[in-house]
Amino acid sequence: MKQTVSIQGDAHTDLRHDSAIKHVTGSADYCDDIAEPIGTLHAYLGTSSVAHGRIKSIDLSKVKAADGVVGVLTVDDIPGVNDVSPTGRHDEPVFATDVVEFWGQPLFAVVAESRDIARRAVELAEVDYETLDHVTDAAAAMAAGYPHVTEPLRLERGDVAEGQKAEHRIKGQMRVGGQDHMYLEGHIAFAMPGEDDDVIVHCSTQHPSEAQHMVAHVLGVPSNAVVVNVRRMGGGFGGKESQMNLFCAVAAMAAKKWNRAVKIRPDRDQDMESTGKRHDFVVDYDVAFDNDGQIQAVEGQFAARCGWTSDLSGPVTDRALFHADNAYYYPHVRLTSRPMKTNTVSNTAFRGFGGPQGVIAAERMIEEIAYKLGKDPLEVRKSNFYGQTDRNVTPYHQTVEDNVMPRLVEELEETGQYQARRKAVLAHNAKGGIIRKGIALTPVKFGISFTATWYNQAGSLVHIYNDGSVMLNHGGTEMGQGLNTKVAQVVANAFQIDFDNIKITKTTTEKVPNTSATAASSGTDLNGMAALNACDQIKARLVDWAAGAWNVTPEEVQFLPNQVQVGAEVIAFADFIKQAYMARVQLWAAGFYKTPKIHWDREKGQGRPFYYYAYGAAMAEVSVDTLTGEYSVDRVDVLHDVGKSLNPILDKGQVEGAFVQGMGWLTTEELGWDDAGRLRTHAPSTYKIPLASDVPREFNVRLADWSENRELTIKRSKAVGEPPFMLPICVFEALGMAVASVNDYAECPRLDAPATPECVLMAIEGLSG
Repeated sequence: MKQTVSIQGDAHTDLRHDSAIKHVTGSADYCDDIAEPIGTLHAYLGTSSVAHGRIKSIDLSKVKAADGVVGVLTVDDIPGVNDVSPTGRHDEPVFATDVVEFWGQPLFAVVAESRDIARRAVELAEVDYETLDHVTDAAAAMAAGYPHVTEPLRLERGDVAEGQKAEHRIKGQMRVGGQDHMYLEGHIAFAMPGEDDDVIVHCSTQHPSEAQHMVAHVLGVPSNAVVVNVRRMGGGFGGKESQMNLFCAVAAMAAKKWNRAVKIRPDRDQDMESTGKRHDFVVDYDVAFDNDGQIQAVEGQFAARCGWTSDLSGPVTDRALFHADNAYYYPHVRLTSRPMKTNTVSNTAFRGFGGPQGVIAAERMIEEIAYKLGKDPLEVRKSNFYGQTDRNVTPYHQTVEDNVMPRLVEELEETGQYQARRKAVLAHNAKGGIIRKGIALTPVKFGISFTATWYNQAGSLVHIYNDGSVMLNHGGTEMGQGLNTKVAQVVANAFQIDFDNIKITKTTTEKVPNTSATAASSGTDLNGMAALNACDQIKARLVDWAAGAWNVTPEEVQFLPNQVQVGAEVIAFADFIKQAYMARVQLWAAGFYKTPKIHWDREKGQGRPFYYYAYGAAMAEVSVDTLTGEYSVDRVDVLHDVGKSLNPILDKGQVEGAFVQGMGWLTTEELGWDDAGRLRTHAPSTYKIPLASDVPREFNVRLADWSENRELTIKRSKAVGEPPFMLPICVFEALGMAVASVNDYAECPRLDAPATPECVLMAIEGLSG
């Protein structure tokens, strides 16, 4: 079903997702829906059953002898390099060799006539281990003297020792849990062999170019022999940025070895056991402040459970430090990261990329100050906000130039009736009783750009066919967030044509090379600008040709809705394009964009890693049953800054979805390992994501329609994918207030995340005793 949209010169339009009808009717094609050629084989991973051990022997004879098994892939079958590390540290082998480092590490792959045969065959392997000691969390890793998986980062500004001479000083520790991505579509790769070294890989990845390069390295061929295609993903959230490399490499190896198409799709248990998650953190903080609650110095250590290899833990733990200030100015500050090796699956990118763990630590310190001084936490928050002309330099020495936080919070405080509702909550709790209430209003300041500066580039390819229809291709990937819709809106606006005149094609390394991951909330910023650059090139050629052909000035050539005016003549867009084709005007262009102004010196811990900041604020009111620890989120009010929105209805959907997903991280989604080091929360039956019933009973979400990005982004919009994920910290802090009420708010309850009902009940009993 098409939607005809007359752009009328305005790209800032509500427009449904281009695949919305396909999504809800089940007609959207995903990787597993691609028709399988005759002879397609299926692969499945055989993984370790110890958390840390030396491999003494592997006997695969029964596996190979099983009916329907075509063969087995081991490390000896890798023609190139046994490594799929995304950062070039060469520390992540496809298959283990001598030592296994976590329960679920791939040892081999079975290739069979069906997926069921392959799954059953892996169980026939006989592996003998010498079991070694293991650790599964960051605190234990530090105690055991485990190494860092990558170099720690240190951010410092001012004189911390001097700042710590303030009137008050609090030290504490907070544990922040991890989170599984729980995308609806799991990992999958479908490889088809070609002639010579060629192979085509269809997969569900956020980073096609990286998958291409990893497959090429494993096969020992140049990157131009490998094509990676992505039409759409059924969710990603960062979990498909680097984790797909393994599955693509295995499928491609098998396809080339047996010269048949090969598909690999783990079941949900293996997907959760063998792929990375959000990093757990143990944060030790030391905050000094004056009698007014204004922070004077902050010292913090951020230790993360990184897993057995580096994966993306370096930049993730870096970003945790970048956001450990959230919206607050620290006159004196010293922050250090400790990316700890553990005997668990390597943790990876997840919406926010370390930022949420930094932000929640900042909010914990604000709460500590408020409880110590007996103040409203919102009062403490506002007194510590970054300033407009002073008190505006971050711990990494970037000046905050676009601060709209005070206005956002003031508006939400008023429209959400914070002061009146807080008084009502305090009055309710003062009566005692089983049900206690809490309310909190928390801000979010989130930096936008890849901190690895070279990733801040994008390409596009725009074709106009001689019938006036347009084909759009760009380096970003669609995972349900609406990226393709937004970029197509940019193109429609540029040519002043209807949205349904544009065909959005799959992301493929054949058309746009060396793409960056669709991550860091930068998909629209980068790819939208690249597409606009291609459109501008084509339009410049058309204007130049038309001015000469009609003997008018370039200013007299104007693109109107579905028409082009040349002098006094108005021509239908399709007819104009046909004439241009007949005149041999080039009707396609490759666009390119790189983010300006950014730079970062990691060794010095200084620079401008972010092009701009996105802001938001949220207020939550909760009710807690003090007998069971169960709670409900009664009302949430959100005001979020997306600049001048390209598509308000899509942006609002992103804010709503991010809020609920972030609420899951902070309340219900708990990862657990047993004493043997095996992940026990490895399926929906043991891992609780938010349900429809968990959505706030009253959920009011507004975009700050007065905002406009001061930087020259695509149509002055701002990124929206990650920043709202941290908005539900207000739920977490509201739960803390309800818990603290049982002790008359005498002390900060110091909840760890996730604040499950069990944890809430334990905190209540601890304060009550």
